[in-house]
Amino acid sequence: MSQSAKIVPTVIEFVDIAGLVKGASEGEGLGNKFLSHIREVDAIAQVVRVFEDKNITHVHNKIDPANDIEVINTELILADLETVNKRIAKLEKEARGQEKVAAKALEIMKKIKNILDEGKLASDLKLSDEDFELVRDMQLLTWKPMLFVLNTSDSRDSKSSTLGNFQELNSWVNIDIKIEEELSQMSSEEATELGMKSNLDQLILKSYEILNLITFLTTGEDETRAWTIKKNSTAPEAGGAIHSDFEEKFIRADVINWQKLLEAGAWSKARDSGLLRTEGKTYIVKDGDVIEFKI
Repeated sequence: MSQSAKIVPTVIEFVDIAGLVKGASEGEGLGNKFLSHIREVDAIAQVVRVFEDKNITHVHNKIDPANDIEVINTELILADLETVNKRIAKLEKEARGQEKVAAKALEIMKKIKNILDEGKLASDLKLSDEDFELVRDMQLLTWKPMLFVLNTSDSRDSKSSTLGNFQELNSWVNIDIKIEEELSQMSSEEATELGMKSNLDQLILKSYEILNLITFLTTGEDETRAWTIKKNSTAPEAGGAIHSDFEEKFIRADVINWQKLLEAGAWSKARDSGLLRTEGKTYIVKDGDVIEFKI
């Protein structure tokens, strides 16, 4: 519609971190190198093998998705326990010096330790925003949001029949990785002809969901660009994704959903037909909003 010279999509980066095996928290496999890599990501996608194939070996010599998840979670929990125990020892010294903040942080750390000792993830402990701020710097692995990518051999629902005690998983997606590999080597026309369809879009959408992200757009002759922001961001905060001036000097924003804009056919037509809304500083940006900022 805008005949933009440049189109810039939004980006989500997936980092392939290999090498986690039983005993990683004690240095097995890539051990601490793996753990240091995973500390740098915002969320964890566990790729869980569901398919059967005698020609492809499994590290545990059996296909047991629930056990695979348990092994990974256990290693993350053990690594976090080591981090938590070190922090508790430090805080105990500070608390003896009548340091009130340290005493409060120590109380929270002991709650986290209890959860981990039970074999649960730190994310299972619901902390108030105030309490979380006291221990945020810990960067615990089991605090990170998790997505489970079920590596299946077909498109059917693999979750119910294979995950055992992990039936309650909310964030999961089926991916036939063999088909995805084949699709990556053919044109869209060939894929359509063969009736093959990628499920990577679902992986991306689920990733956005667990990261609590949405996309808004700006458009014009120079470029149409997608911007990534946290859900529930205000209009000035969204502007800050473009440039700090857009947040600091924000006056108002003209907003329209992308579908309604396309239906109108042009920005001016959307304005004339009353589809364009003028929003102030408190407006919460919606996924798919097209925004023109006034500063």
